[in-house]
Amino acid sequence: MPLYFFRIRNGRYSGCADQATEFADRDAAWKMMTSICADMAAGLARKLNENSEWHMELLDEAKEPVFRIRIVAESFEET
Repeated sequence: MPLYFFRIRNGRYSGCADQATEFADRDAAWKMMTSICADMAAGLARKLNENSEWHMELLDEAKEPVFRIRIVAESFEET
Protein backbone atom coordinates (compact mmCIF):
# COMPACT_ATOMS: atom_id res chain seq x y z
CA MET A 1 0.00 0.00 0.00
CA PRO A 2 1.28 3.47 -0.86
CA LEU A 3 2.59 5.77 1.87
CA TYR A 4 1.61 9.44 2.11
CA PHE A 5 2.61 12.40 4.27
CA PHE A 6 0.49 15.40 5.28
CA ARG A 7 1.96 18.90 5.15
CA ILE A 8 0.33 22.10 6.45
CA ARG A 9 1.38 25.54 5.26
CA ASN A 10 0.19 28.76 6.83
CA GLY A 11 1.93 31.82 5.49
CA ARG A 12 5.65 31.40 5.99
CA TYR A 13 5.17 28.48 8.39
CA SER A 14 5.20 24.93 7.13
CA GLY A 15 5.27 21.54 8.74
CA CYS A 16 5.32 18.01 7.39
CA ALA A 17 4.34 14.87 9.28
CA ASP A 18 7.32 12.78 10.33
CA GLN A 19 5.45 9.52 9.95
CA ALA A 20 3.79 8.34 6.78
CA THR A 21 0.19 7.14 6.57
CA GLU A 22 -0.82 4.16 4.46
CA PHE A 23 -3.83 4.35 2.15
CA ALA A 24 -5.16 1.70 -0.21
CA ASP A 25 -5.05 4.10 -3.18
CA ARG A 26 -5.28 7.76 -4.24
CA ASP A 27 -9.05 7.81 -3.82
CA ALA A 28 -8.79 6.66 -0.20
CA ALA A 29 -6.06 9.25 0.43
CA TRP A 30 -8.21 12.02 -1.09
CA LYS A 31 -11.23 11.04 1.02
CA MET A 32 -9.20 11.12 4.22
CA MET A 33 -7.58 14.44 3.30
CA THR A 34 -10.94 16.11 2.61
CA SER A 35 -12.37 14.69 5.83
CA ILE A 36 -9.49 16.05 7.91
CA CYS A 37 -9.67 19.42 6.16
CA ALA A 38 -13.43 19.64 6.73
CA ASP A 39 -12.91 19.01 10.44
CA MET A 40 -10.34 21.81 10.59
CA ALA A 41 -12.10 24.37 8.35
CA ALA A 42 -14.24 26.17 10.96
CA GLY A 43 -11.31 26.72 13.29
CA LEU A 44 -9.11 27.89 10.42
CA ALA A 45 -11.65 30.36 9.10
CA ARG A 46 -12.00 32.00 12.52
CA LYS A 47 -8.23 32.53 12.81
CA LEU A 48 -7.37 33.42 9.21
CA ASN A 49 -5.99 36.92 8.73
CA GLU A 50 -6.77 39.19 5.80
CA ASN A 51 -4.66 38.47 2.72
CA SER A 52 -3.36 35.19 4.02
CA GLU A 53 -3.39 31.63 2.82
CA TRP A 54 -3.54 28.21 4.42
CA HIS A 55 -3.08 24.93 2.63
CA MET A 56 -2.87 21.26 3.32
CA GLU A 57 -0.94 19.00 1.00
CA LEU A 58 -0.79 15.27 0.68
CA LEU A 59 2.68 14.15 -0.38
CA ASP A 60 3.77 10.84 -1.86
CA GLU A 61 6.62 8.68 -0.55
CA ALA A 62 9.16 10.98 -2.24
CA LYS A 63 7.42 13.92 -0.49
CA GLU A 64 6.18 15.31 -3.80
CA PRO A 65 2.68 16.89 -3.76
CA VAL A 66 -0.21 14.70 -4.88
CA PHE A 67 -3.14 16.87 -3.70
CA ARG A 68 -3.49 20.37 -2.26
CA ILE A 69 -6.45 22.09 -0.61
CA ARG A 70 -6.13 25.87 -0.20
CA ILE A 71 -8.09 28.39 1.81
CA VAL A 72 -7.37 31.96 0.76
CA ALA A 73 -8.49 35.16 2.49
CA GLU A 74 -8.30 38.21 0.24
CA SER A 75 -9.32 41.81 0.70
CA PHE A 76 -10.04 44.09 -2.23
CA GLU A 77 -9.56 47.84 -2.31
CA GLU A 78 -12.74 49.78 -2.88
CA THR A 79 -12.52 51.95 -5.98
